[in-house]
Amino acid sequence: MSVRRLAEENVQPAAFAFSKDNAAWAQATIQKYPKGREQSAVIPLLMRAQEQDGWVTKAAIEGIADMLDMPYIRVLEVATFYTQFQLKPVGTRAHVQVCGTTPCMLRGSEELISLCKKRIHPNPLTPNEAGTLSWEEVECQGTCVNAPMVMIFKDTYEDLTVPQLEYIIDSFEAGKGAEVKPGPQIDRIFSAPEGGLTTLLTEVKKPAAPRAEQASNGAAVSTPPSNAGRAKTDAPETDPALKTPVTAKFESAANDKVAGETKVEGGANAKPASASAKPSLEDKNRPAGIAKPDAVDDLKLISGVGPKIEGTLHELGIFTFAQVAGWSGAEREWVDGYLNFKGRIDRDDWVKQAEALAKGGEAEYIKVFGKKPR
Repeated sequence: MSVRRLAEENVQPAAFAFSKDNAAWAQATIQKYPKGREQSAVIPLLMRAQEQDGWVTKAAIEGIADMLDMPYIRVLEVATFYTQFQLKPVGTRAHVQVCGTTPCMLRGSEELISLCKKRIHPNPLTPNEAGTLSWEEVECQGTCVNAPMVMIFKDTYEDLTVPQLEYIIDSFEAGKGAEVKPGPQIDRIFSAPEGGLTTLLTEVKKPAAPRAEQASNGAAVSTPPSNAGRAKTDAPETDPALKTPVTAKFESAANDKVAGETKVEGGANAKPASASAKPSLEDKNRPAGIAKPDAVDDLKLISGVGPKIEGTLHELGIFTFAQVAGWSGAEREWVDGYLNFKGRIDRDDWVKQAEALAKGGEAEYIKVFGKKPR
């Protein structure tokens, strides 16, 4: 375990006091604990002191110890044990904590650390010349599926590339950190799949319960017993705020003996699936294609284009961002109909995305959209 010590005396302030609002908050926090257990508030009070002053000073440690009737050494032990407490001044506008644990390392955190060394200071926990920025490497921050990531103050910024982190650092240094959206910096909702959900996309109605059949003598035949005691499967599986469609359990036992009735099974009763007619490949509005060049752009960087769509575009002779950026309205409508996208090309603004990527690649895309492509 690393040895953590307080900052030198020459940078320590002479005294510490909570602001009026923080003092009221501190007293309310202490009262949450049972009588005789008030010292349990030491960690939240230290965190509030750090949020107020930017770091935990010797005076703050002693002041909180007095508030909780604790020996100074006990509060010092807490402050030096937990690495969430900064024991010397850090950047006033941003302290960038780069996760260096295995998932993030495998996804490029070492490049992010190299950027911090170049952009902020060669040494961790050392502010830049202006005192506005600092950085350090930390252990797992808990968003492994969105690796690599950094934490600045209480917010995490995930799915990062070097240009994206540089954009974030520049924004904080310019005092515009509040304009940077926390969380994933790609087309992803929290930790959902990139590019959007791939399952639970259609709301399905639960089949109606079977009605009681009438016996030949006119008496009602009772319905099968209910599945009382079994877990319900027709309730929302996630927070409704995420708009995850409600799923319903299908009673499929009656279909177990049915075979050869579907198109997949080649049954005689199979009905052909209805499909929207694609526009003709000879249509005058079809975008002009080109022969496959030696350097093919990665069209998947356009939000809304996956591997399958990219393959279709290649079949149409579309290989570069410049081609997509030059589509007219009629050409966009033709491609949209050919892909059966129902207006998605304009909604996702493929042309604007392609213009940015053609002009300056990923860095230009970040400048225009404030996040990295995909």
